[in-house]
Amino acid sequence: MTTSTEPTPENAVAEHPLSLTTAAARNLATTTKTPPQMQGISSRWLLRVLPWTQVSGGTFRVNRRLTHTLGNGRVEFVSTGQDIRIIPAELGELPALAGYADTAVLERFAAAFTQHEVRPGDALTRAGDPADRVVVVAHGKVERRAPGPYDAETAHGVLGGGEFYGDWILTADDAGVWPHSLVALTSGTVLTADLAALRDLAAAEPGLAAHLAAARSAAAAPRNAAGEAAIALASGHSGEPVLPGTFVDYELAPREYELSVAQTVLRVHSRVADLYNDPMNQVEEQLRLTVEALRERQEHEMVNNPGFGLLHNADVRQRLHTRTGPPTPDDLDDLLAAVWKEPGVILAHPRAIAAFGRECSSRGLYPGTVELSGHAVPSWRGVPVLPCDKIPVTPEGTSSIMALRTAGKQGVVGLHRTGIPDEYEPGLSVRFMGVNDQAVMSYLVSAYFSAAVLVPDALGILEDVEIGL
Repeated sequence: MTTSTEPTPENAVAEHPLSLTTAAARNLATTTKTPPQMQGISSRWLLRVLPWTQVSGGTFRVNRRLTHTLGNGRVEFVSTGQDIRIIPAELGELPALAGYADTAVLERFAAAFTQHEVRPGDALTRAGDPADRVVVVAHGKVERRAPGPYDAETAHGVLGGGEFYGDWILTADDAGVWPHSLVALTSGTVLTADLAALRDLAAAEPGLAAHLAAARSAAAAPRNAAGEAAIALASGHSGEPVLPGTFVDYELAPREYELSVAQTVLRVHSRVADLYNDPMNQVEEQLRLTVEALRERQEHEMVNNPGFGLLHNADVRQRLHTRTGPPTPDDLDDLLAAVWKEPGVILAHPRAIAAFGRECSSRGLYPGTVELSGHAVPSWRGVPVLPCDKIPVTPEGTSSIMALRTAGKQGVVGLHRTGIPDEYEPGLSVRFMGVNDQAVMSYLVSAYFSAAVLVPDALGILEDVEIGL
């Protein structure tokens, strides 16, 4: 009887292992470990690029020259179905009505506005025609255009929701003619009030007439291009003329910023801290991740806080709209023009940067790069374009892009207080709070911070940027 022997495959597992298995060997091996990782850590470029100012007393005051520009904000509305009406108190955003508080008169003033639906290409006003009404944009985008020097119209900016045009006719003796044509870029809703109706209302209300007269006098006060009280100077003269006298006036109620705080209580059981500290210190690792989370919240607050966040504290004249929807190279050029005195950085959500990249690619443009803190980052016109995921994206797929000046004494600054007790990092303290009856140690972790815009043109925002979903 013949017995055949088949060869055993090399990868076949023997019934009895010839050597120690890896599973058993791991019992004697030391595992190489990483420190705890955290996906929520971002680059936090805003905290890195801002110059930080020491606030020893906990409050930072921004003193500015007196400005004569009042109101000049954005009007808000109330909607009932398809009917849109101006909130009467919001009419105080018009410079001529700033500070006027007679609610009954403001209600009649708001009732004088009528609603109109517009479609792309519709002309609301035409340059050179008599200026005879106030126009308020409730929804959509409207472009200001004027005849150029070479027989073609030129664009002079885009008006978005809440912005208005023609408000000067309320205080002008002669309203004159429209300097711009208003042309709808998108479908939308506008509200208009005829000059004749508004003048009839003012004539019937002595208080309103007196207020408009005072606004007319204030509008005639000398001022520079930024709206600040003018400083009388003489130049180019010869001989011995009498030189003008002057002084520099200040704001009587300057803006003050109080340091904000982000805090948490870190708890670690003493058994963990005593027995499980090799090869990594458990308390240090817990503290490191907690500090990272606090810094992330700090950047979020500096962008979004209603009191001092950059998105909410930009001057309304520094808020721009895209010409169409997505952020184009033309739109970023307009944004840089709004912060033209030494723009430092552009901050945008990563998806907004991607949308801008797509617009550049469609035009055959390729943005360059610059080196910043040892990193090669994308740039536009030599200004770094940095990602900031704290800038929100709406459910409709829109976001904002910020440009800010970070150099010199006329920019945007971060505020903090260093030298505080138990300081762990600049402006951040870790204070031991003791051990409770359950043998749990507690640490109070606090970060103190804020942000301030020293002059309005240090910060510009491109709003309602369409980035898609």
